[in-house]
Amino acid sequence: MDFNDTAAEATFREEARAWLSDNVPSEQELAGMDYVTSAKFWQKRKFDGGWACIRWPKEYGGRGASAIEQVILHQEEARFDTPMNIFTIGQGMAAPTLMTYASDEAKARLLPPMASGEQIWCQLFSEPSSGSDLASLRTRSERGGDDWVINGQKIWTSGAHYSDYGILVTRSDPTVAKHKGLTYFFLDMKSPGVEVRPIKQISGDSNFNEVYFSDVRIPGAQRLGEVGQGWQVALTTLMNERATIGAGYANVNFDVACKLARRIRIDGKPAIEDPAVRAKLANWYVQESGLKFTGYRTLTALSRGEIPGPEHSIGKAVGAAKTQDMASFCVDLLEMAGAISDPELAEMDGLIQMTYMSAPGHRIAGGTDEIMMNILAERVLGLPQEPRMDKGIPFNEVPTGT
Repeated sequence: MDFNDTAAEATFREEARAWLSDNVPSEQELAGMDYVTSAKFWQKRKFDGGWACIRWPKEYGGRGASAIEQVILHQEEARFDTPMNIFTIGQGMAAPTLMTYASDEAKARLLPPMASGEQIWCQLFSEPSSGSDLASLRTRSERGGDDWVINGQKIWTSGAHYSDYGILVTRSDPTVAKHKGLTYFFLDMKSPGVEVRPIKQISGDSNFNEVYFSDVRIPGAQRLGEVGQGWQVALTTLMNERATIGAGYANVNFDVACKLARRIRIDGKPAIEDPAVRAKLANWYVQESGLKFTGYRTLTALSRGEIPGPEHSIGKAVGAAKTQDMASFCVDLLEMAGAISDPELAEMDGLIQMTYMSAPGHRIAGGTDEIMMNILAERVLGLPQEPRMDKGIPFNEVPTGT
C-alpha cells in the first residue's frame, strides 16, 4: 500500500499546516488561563475556523471531511504545542454513540456545542464493584412517570468535575441476565441529586472522580436505544473508547524518548549510541508504527459507517503498556534527576515523571490488559470463552460472595 499523500491530500495538508501556523495560541494569549479555559479557547478557535471535528456532518459542526483528512489534521496539529484536549470523551466516545442512537432533535441540540468546546462530556460507566466487568454494574434506573429515577454510584469518572453532560449505563431490570438488563442514558451533570467528588491521584492531580446519584430524574427522551438494550449501545462507546485510549494517551512517545536519549550521556557518550538503548528505541518505533496503521484500519471502518471492531483492542493492549515501559525507561535514563517532578526543575517540564505516575492507570481505564487479551482471544482469534459462573443467571441471583 502506498502511504504517500495524493495530490489532493498534499493540498489539504498544506492548508491545515498553514492554518495551524497562523492560529495556534501563543503563550501570551493563554496567559492566566487554567487548562479547562485554555482548552475551550483553542477548541472554539478551531470550530470558528472550520477545523473542529472535521469528519462530522456540517449540520453538527464539522465539514464532512474524509477519514484520511482527519488523520492528516491530527498529524499536523501534533507538530504544535496546543492546549490539553479535554474533549476526547465527548467527541471520541459520546458523539459516535449519539450519532447512532439519539434522536435528530438531540443530535442537532447537543453535537454543535460539543464540537465548539462549549460543552464537555464525561462517561459514567465504572463502579466500585464493576470495573472491567461493566455488565455487573448496580446503579439502578426505575421508571417514574415519563422520567427515569437513578440511584447509585460511579467511580473513576474522568472530567466529571468540569463536565456539562454525561453518558450513563444503568441496571433497569435485575431479574434477567446481567447483559440484558441494562439501559443507557445521557444526562445533564447539573441535575439535582448528582454529586461529584474528585479523587486525589498518585500523580498529585484530581482528574477523575466519584459520582453519586440520589433520586436523579432523567427524561425518557434522554434514553439512548431501547429499554434493556444498554449493553449494545455501550459497545459502540467502548469500541470507540479503546480506539481513543490506544491512540491518545502516549505523553511519552518515541520522539520524546529519542530526544532524551540524545541529551543524556552514558559512559561519556550520548545514550542513543548505546546498543541496548538503540534496541529499545527500535522496538518502540515498530510498536508505534503498528499502532498507527492499525488506527488507519479503524478509521476505514468508521468512514464506512461501521462500528470499530474488537481488533482495535490491540491499540490499547499495546499502547498503554508501551507508554508505561517508555516512561519507566526515561526515568531510569535520568538517574537521580528522575525523582524530580517539579515542572520548573525537571527535564522536559516534568512530562516524563507525570507520564510515569499516570501510565499504570491507562492499563486499567477502558478495560484492563486481561480484558483486552480476552477480547482479542475470543472475538478475533475465535478461541473458547473462559468459564463464567454467572452466564445466563438473572442478575439478582448471581452469588456476591457476602
